[in-house]
Amino acid sequence: MSTSRRAVLGAGLGLAGTGLLAACSTGSAAPDRGPSYVSPGGEEVASAEARRPLGPVRSFSLTATPARLDLGAGRTVASWAYGDALPGKEIRLTAGETLALSLANHLPVPTSVHWHGLALRNDMDGVPGLTQRPVTAGASFDYRFAVPRPGMYWLHPHTGVQQDRGLYAPLIVADPKEPLAYDKEWVVVLDDWVDGVDGSTPDAVLAELRKGMGGMEGMDHGSTGGMDHGGMDHGGMSHGGMDHGAASPAPSGPPRMLMGATSPYLGGDAGDVAYPYYLVNGRVPEDPQTFTARPGDRIRIRFLNAGGDTAFRVALGDHRMTVTHTDGFPVEHVQTDTLLLGMGERYDVLVEAKDGVFPLTVLAEGKDRTALAVLRTGGGAAPGADVRPRELSGAPLTASRLRAAAGAALPERRPDRTLTLRLTGSMAKYDWAVNGKPYDPERRLPVRAGERVRLVFVNDTTMWHPMHLHGHTFALPGGGPRKDTAIVLPGKRLEADFDADNPGLWMIHCHNVYHAESGMMTILGYRK
Repeated sequence: MSTSRRAVLGAGLGLAGTGLLAACSTGSAAPDRGPSYVSPGGEEVASAEARRPLGPVRSFSLTATPARLDLGAGRTVASWAYGDALPGKEIRLTAGETLALSLANHLPVPTSVHWHGLALRNDMDGVPGLTQRPVTAGASFDYRFAVPRPGMYWLHPHTGVQQDRGLYAPLIVADPKEPLAYDKEWVVVLDDWVDGVDGSTPDAVLAELRKGMGGMEGMDHGSTGGMDHGGMDHGGMSHGGMDHGAASPAPSGPPRMLMGATSPYLGGDAGDVAYPYYLVNGRVPEDPQTFTARPGDRIRIRFLNAGGDTAFRVALGDHRMTVTHTDGFPVEHVQTDTLLLGMGERYDVLVEAKDGVFPLTVLAEGKDRTALAVLRTGGGAAPGADVRPRELSGAPLTASRLRAAAGAALPERRPDRTLTLRLTGSMAKYDWAVNGKPYDPERRLPVRAGERVRLVFVNDTTMWHPMHLHGHTFALPGGGPRKDTAIVLPGKRLEADFDADNPGLWMIHCHNVYHAESGMMTILGYRK
């Protein structure tokens, strides 16, 4: 292990060849190049950090390492993870504290940690080739920054398609003046899984996708997302390395590319990949996690979609959920039977537990498969793996139906600058981009500190895209919620306003990891 270091790149040191995790976005203005941008290690970044309260330091260590992961029901897979757990061990601190974390890279390749949703200092954002040098194999890196706001966030690499392995963990920032009253808390992490299944890896999936539709064998042409798992050409990949244990009705085999899998709630095509497994807290539905409580308990459930290519619809059988937060910010409370989460989105809900055993069912939207967890407050048989409670049948709540809570709304103000980001590309050529141009670390969308900025996402594709902005939160129109990740439906536009109050170089990208790594990303740059 080399000496721990904080090597930070300046604005002119973008490394295009580091396998940076994609992010979709770019303005319609001409590329703006030059040395006049704030550097991630510049004095402007340090000054912004100094204005945040630097409270007590909470120290953590994290090891990115090859691991054998138990998915339940006798299934184990070889993957990469934070330690030996899936998801990685939860990190929890209190708003106002300072987070200090040492990342040790035991992987055979470089990696990083991105702190999804946090408005942190730019040189700690974890984007190799932009805000830091890659953390090479055998090296370590110390992250240290103030954490001013409560909420649910998460951490994952920003290197290639590593996030679609087991490298992710929830990050909970507690509110020292918590206004909600509840008896128990349940963190629920949703994921689609391919790594280590019959020799598959996310990199092999990306290689297949990049061939385009014409180069793929074993395409799924079903209109409902039904899956047939034979026939995909992996280009000579090994198909050993997975211990299936006892027989199970869940399909095994490599993932198939989806074609014609649709969802009315996603405006058409649901995704690109039919995964072999869908997980709740790292477990397959045949061997789900069970959360115990007492009848009458008020439970706060924090949902996180850590998937690579899948939106998830969630419902708790025989219960209604009261939505209280999205992406860490409070909203006016709304009741719903079911929620829809795009990749990278988070929702907090409250439920009052009834007496019995209840399925928390997670539907892979448009892919016709489910994952499962169980809430148990009394006696009774556990639900089967394929249970679908009636609460799933209605239209799911999405962010467009929410309004920011008092105190969380972005103050009204006319935008000083409008940036248009046209989302382009297709499944046929797998040429995802922003404004028709794939990611270029030297192409930046200029803003100045103090401006109100309006992002206008225009989706010119037939796919939906969950768009994520680093280092800031934006407000959806009409008093909508504060978020850092929002779904942009095909053929639609979405306006999102934010205040430019955190200087540096920040990614805007699609949180479909395969779209991002194929070029759907850009950089927001603060002018000096």
